[in-house]
Amino acid sequence: MKICILSEKPSVAREIANVVGASHKEDGFLHGNGYMVTWAFGHLVQLAMPEEYGFTGFVRENLPIIPEVFKLVPRQVKEGKEYKADASALKQLKIIKHAFDSCDRIIVATDSGREGCLIFRYIYSHLNCHKPFDRLWISSLTEKSIKDGLQNLKPGSDYDNLYFAAKARSEADWLCGINSSQSLSIAAGRGVFSLGRVQTPTLAMICKRFLENRHFVSTPFWQIRIQTDKTGVSFAAISREKYDNKDAANKVFSLLQQQKTLHVQSVEKKEVHQEPPLLYCLTTLQKEANSKHGFSADKTLSIAQKLYESKFITYPRTGSRYISADVFDEIPELLNSLKTHPRFGSYAESMDSAVLNIRCVNNEKITDHHALLITENTPNGLSGDEQTVYEMIAGRMLEAFSKKCVKDATTILLANGDTVFDAKGSIIKQAGWRTVFGEQEETGEDETGNLPEVIKGETLPVIQSELLEKQTKPKPLHTEATLLGAMESAGKEVENEAEREAMKESGIGTPATRAAIIETLFSRDYIRREKKSLLPTEKGLLVYETVKSKRIADVAMTGNWENALAQIERGEMQPETFSKAIEVYTRQITTELLETKIVVANENTCLCPKCKSAQVRFYPKVAKCTDANCGLVIFRNISEKQLSDGQITDLLTKGKTGVIKGFKSKAGKTFNAELKLNENYRVTYDFPDKLAGKGKK
Repeated sequence: MKICILSEKPSVAREIANVVGASHKEDGFLHGNGYMVTWAFGHLVQLAMPEEYGFTGFVRENLPIIPEVFKLVPRQVKEGKEYKADASALKQLKIIKHAFDSCDRIIVATDSGREGCLIFRYIYSHLNCHKPFDRLWISSLTEKSIKDGLQNLKPGSDYDNLYFAAKARSEADWLCGINSSQSLSIAAGRGVFSLGRVQTPTLAMICKRFLENRHFVSTPFWQIRIQTDKTGVSFAAISREKYDNKDAANKVFSLLQQQKTLHVQSVEKKEVHQEPPLLYCLTTLQKEANSKHGFSADKTLSIAQKLYESKFITYPRTGSRYISADVFDEIPELLNSLKTHPRFGSYAESMDSAVLNIRCVNNEKITDHHALLITENTPNGLSGDEQTVYEMIAGRMLEAFSKKCVKDATTILLANGDTVFDAKGSIIKQAGWRTVFGEQEETGEDETGNLPEVIKGETLPVIQSELLEKQTKPKPLHTEATLLGAMESAGKEVENEAEREAMKESGIGTPATRAAIIETLFSRDYIRREKKSLLPTEKGLLVYETVKSKRIADVAMTGNWENALAQIERGEMQPETFSKAIEVYTRQITTELLETKIVVANENTCLCPKCKSAQVRFYPKVAKCTDANCGLVIFRNISEKQLSDGQITDLLTKGKTGVIKGFKSKAGKTFNAELKLNENYRVTYDFPDKLAGKGKK
């Protein structure tokens, strides 16, 4: 019997060919020992573009375009304004067809996941092949893993639901992307705008956070910090109450300076056990690589994929942070392999394989693949960035199977009259998993180490006291780390409580696709990076302002679609049910977007006071600098008061406005104030002395 093995990439094909003895190399495949091993280059076959169905150009009357049956074509590339078949795809498809025709049976060795199944099935369908096929489902490319996988091949039909989910996702993205993009472009009357089922809600998350941040008006509040002492051990405490009125804070502060004593109201001591972190899934690896090392999500995925193909780590595109009981049996051997590692060797040597932490062992919480692990192969020749990602995965594996971190935490409440102060401290008794990287726990600004022994009712002196003026702060701009987290748990971004509860386990996109979605937003010139922060461009904000209230930008809706795809994958929903719902959704978003009007700037402009080179344009809701790198934005609506062009002009040219009447506080009270630009070019309130005086009468 002659067997054809189809992998997703040439590098994977070579590893499999070495195991099965297919050592003779030809153009596009390897053969020998009864095997032909060939490969795809990712998606060689795709859904046909609208032109294949007779729809040329962007024509209102053609929309929505909903094919009765989707056509498959070789991968397309754009040449000028037309799409043509990719020559390299045509060549490799011809080789794969020859391999299929020459064999009696096929082994599918594309990546073991939703997209890997789709890559094979689209090729299989396009070539009109009917040969029987089995599935090689492995989590690493080591010789042992490949041999075990070949001994335990699964019938291809076992993965039908995975394919149905992938096909439904592919067709849904086509319907939503093609129709929404054409609809908005037609409505605009000029330019081409790109929208998508996951892309647009992701853009909405970035823009919404950016606007909240820029629109945020900081308000002052005061706290009192005291320094006290017991038997020569000095420690600090801070008032529980945050005063939004300086006079009230001053009153308490003055009383404290007069009395200079504190009474111990209560002392609470407890032993705190901190479990080690779970193993990495792809998203958590990408989040931490971004926050700790500044790597983009796409860069982290590319490095992890290379480490996987080099047989140093297991399959990276996993959404699970757990391993099964049978994989746990292999962990002691993997930990032993780290005993010679220059960074982790001594710690690995100290671990007792008989008492490993089993928190991340859970058969029921594994999806397609278990969490990321290293393999038994010792890495060599890694670049600096590859070494960083490998050590993240190896170190996390050591942490996950280590002992808990145990500490003694103490909270002391001190009172002066009705004012209560918090003093918090902790000491580590057993560092446990924190020893791996020497990682310190983040503590509050006034938290200390060991606190002295005090008892309830005891009197302590006030050594020093100070009145601290602080400012409320907006939520920080999204980084790739926080955006990946928001995509992973999209339900948290939903404001409606009932919807948020229903979406508790939802995300948008998948671990394998989220990096590509973010990169798409960059390629569309919708977002840009400023250090680690993600900011929308002027074009991105224009698209967001246009579609933010439309279904295409609905995070909850997109999260629900992801839930539905997961149900198809589990066999709990028929693909046809999902497809019909997507068709209805497509008609709705098409109608909405065709009726949309693109908001443009009026003729008013001012020289930007921040960059002092570009112009500030005036829009119905904002005034913003035309230089995307500057980032100056003035919002018209502040505390329910709509600013006029004249007032914004005063802010930009004079740095402040005159007195504006009728602002509303969060409590619903009206107040008058001037507005001014602070040193960071943020809008703040200014209360002249005469206004403050009037307020006291």
